[in-house]
Amino acid sequence: MAKRFRKVKPTVRDGAIALRDHLLSVAELARNRYGERMDFAGVEALLEDREIVRYPVTLVFDDAPLQTGEYGFPEPVGCRPQDGFRLYLHPHFEHRDDVLAMLVAYQLVRVNYGDVASHEKAEVFGAALCGMDQDAYYETLCTLVDSIPAATC
Repeated sequence: MAKRFRKVKPTVRDGAIALRDHLLSVAELARNRYGERMDFAGVEALLEDREIVRYPVTLVFDDAPLQTGEYGFPEPVGCRPQDGFRLYLHPHFEHRDDVLAMLVAYQLVRVNYGDVASHEKAEVFGAALCGMDQDAYYETLCTLVDSIPAATC
């Protein structure tokens, strides 16, 4: 006798939980492969790893495309995500290997998940990748952004 299966329609909450779990598993994979404290070479290797970063990403240290208060953002290279992204980071962080992974991790959620990404999801992923509490990760990011020198006339 065959069993009957009742269709279960996932809720928005179910989707949010699944995404969070996925973010945490990808962050754990990245930490296992590249460590918590990645230098520039480690970040570059992470960006090439398609199990962690779905699309090609090139780091560009240039503040011209950044808006006031931004330290970075991923800009699509073409019309499709598969074309890749330029991840603009403020030049203030160009030689800051000690914080590069933290800054990049926050932006990778937008690369990997597009419009589904939120600041909360970026904090979850970044904190997990860096082995930090989410609140501590967020506060550290805020401190780093506040450390960017104001533009001079």
